[in-house]
Amino acid sequence: MEVWDVIIVGAGPGGLAAGIYAGRSELKTLILDRMPGGQLLITEEIENYPGFYESVSGFELSEKFRKHAEKFGAKIEVGHTVNEVSLDGELFLVKTDQGEFRGKTLIWAAGSNPRKLGVPGEVEFLGRGVSYCAVCDGAFFKDRVVAVVGGGDSALEESLYLTKFAKKVYLIHRRDKFRAVKVIQSRVKRNEKIELLLNKVVLSINGRDFVDSLTLKDVKTGEEMELPVDGVFIFIGNEPNVSPILHLVDTDPAGFIITDEEMRTKTPGLFAVGDVRSKPLRQVVTAASDGAVAAMSATKFLEEKE
Repeated sequence: MEVWDVIIVGAGPGGLAAGIYAGRSELKTLILDRMPGGQLLITEEIENYPGFYESVSGFELSEKFRKHAEKFGAKIEVGHTVNEVSLDGELFLVKTDQGEFRGKTLIWAAGSNPRKLGVPGEVEFLGRGVSYCAVCDGAFFKDRVVAVVGGGDSALEESLYLTKFAKKVYLIHRRDKFRAVKVIQSRVKRNEKIELLLNKVVLSINGRDFVDSLTLKDVKTGEEMELPVDGVFIFIGNEPNVSPILHLVDTDPAGFIITDEEMRTKTPGLFAVGDVRSKPLRQVVTAASDGAVAAMSATKFLEEKE
């Protein structure tokens, strides 16, 4: 079986940046993912990536990352979901639904999935009014009333995006203050289509064939209310994709992988980057930085072994 110098799981900005640096180091590099791009593919506009001061679409930026990695020789294979990772002697054995791959080092850049509210109706109405991606589903709610749940950058940015389609956007947050950066908060507060519902939590998502309302509870008064909506978009954070390598790493209380500054995990030759890593800021630029560091650490690891 072919042996790669480095296998990178995940083709988001962290994985693709790792591919660029690994390729430039002349490592035999394989990148595996369902499709290249990661969370960038569901991000309409990025305005804080250095050099793109007029903003850039997530798709365009992901394409630039992909082409850059391929330019330096990284091989990208799509359609792969990694189910299991194990050690085969000194090699990493990566099993996907499409086959098995062996690598001398492994960079885990598998990203994260949207965190669920865990309320009645959330699973039942997925795709019928419940969504975790405004870019994917926003156009289905033209001239409708929708709700967004969350208080971070993503929730506020997606609320603004949804105003392009919806006639009304309720922004529901469990606290009285948002975590999002101030400039985004200012835009939200100036937008006449957005109404803030603070100190509220969702108790249930209701409907028959499709979502038609939310049951909300005021966390201060305990009062409950019914909010008629045609859809709800949930942005309350993400959960890291770590299960295939959980036995090979340490994690923080939230489940994110603990690394040192060189992206090394507790298993020699295994590195973690991007949204799966325990760190204070998860952005495209920090994921790309992680990927660059990990690739150079993998290069150093292989050189020292030789």
